[in-house]
Amino acid sequence: MMSSSFGTLFRITTFGESHGPGIGGVIDGCPPGISLEETDIQPQLDRRRPGQSTLTTSRNEPDRVRILSGVEDGKTLGTPLTLYMDNKDVRPADYREFSRVPRPSHADFTYRLKYGVQSKSGGGRAGARETAVRVAAGAVAEKILFSFFGTQIVAWVSAVGTVSWGTAEPERVTRAQVDRHPVRCPDGVWAGKMVRAIQKARDKGDSLGGVITCVCRNVPGGLGEPVFDKMEARLAQAMLSVPACKGFEIGSGFAGTRMFGSKHNDAFIRRDGRLKTKTNFSGGVQGGITNGEPVYFRTAFKPTATIAIPQETVDVDGSPVTLKGAGRHDPCVVPRAVPIVESMAALVILDMAMMQRARGRG
Repeated sequence: MMSSSFGTLFRITTFGESHGPGIGGVIDGCPPGISLEETDIQPQLDRRRPGQSTLTTSRNEPDRVRILSGVEDGKTLGTPLTLYMDNKDVRPADYREFSRVPRPSHADFTYRLKYGVQSKSGGGRAGARETAVRVAAGAVAEKILFSFFGTQIVAWVSAVGTVSWGTAEPERVTRAQVDRHPVRCPDGVWAGKMVRAIQKARDKGDSLGGVITCVCRNVPGGLGEPVFDKMEARLAQAMLSVPACKGFEIGSGFAGTRMFGSKHNDAFIRRDGRLKTKTNFSGGVQGGITNGEPVYFRTAFKPTATIAIPQETVDVDGSPVTLKGAGRHDPCVVPRAVPIVESMAALVILDMAMMQRARGRG
């Protein structure tokens, strides 16, 4: 048994392996009557797809999504919505030697421990290929959120390795600014520094990690299910389920531990006819419930595990092996992870909004 489903009322179940015939997902709970076509989903997939710049893997997957069920005459039916993408550029032979040599920091060893077998097609379910389905489902969720609430979700790369750009005003960054640079940092100067850092690591056969910042604007207040399904708890689960994600913080995050409460507290003011907060160190969530302010958070991604530098390790019998990475991989995952973070945020927020509406409060 494997947990391949996410969400409560708006629920997605994904399927397929990295180098299998294809990947896809089924969405349960999509409201009826929503205008939806494949062209609504494709732009986000194009932002995630491999081979889009010299900073990413050379694997060439068009990621053309097909809607197989749940839509008729351009409108959702309220029935299960099935999304599917063919795998075109598969090379399972690249991974045959790894059937006996667990790759350092990959899921090869742990999948063997859990299931007694591992996929021979690259990372299988553990690889980043699976995230294309999340992005497709997230694009559907984003469209519904924008239609109902005007919600807009924008993520960007705020750090690569030791190169960190932390001067952004989350409420002002736009997706167009983010996409101006292949590394997906809105600031041209810092984007250039990040690109050079990635290129330097790639040329040495190494890899880098990084940080993605995300802001969700026009999120209705009152979303979140205390005690165990708080908004930040569900967002953390969503982000930490993304391959290579190793950290999550919301609002002031760890930096808030260095502040006094008198400075950190978000005092209330009256603006535009309603209560708002003067500051937003809470990241738009208080007591696990959204307060109507922008929700913003950061996610940390580790360096890509596959590298070209030879590594001393052992095979499944414990015999010493010198392993050199094979296959096609990103020297830094964060530029392509931006739409994944946005999509997972959309899935959480829409699910929470539907739960709130179900109790007659949305």
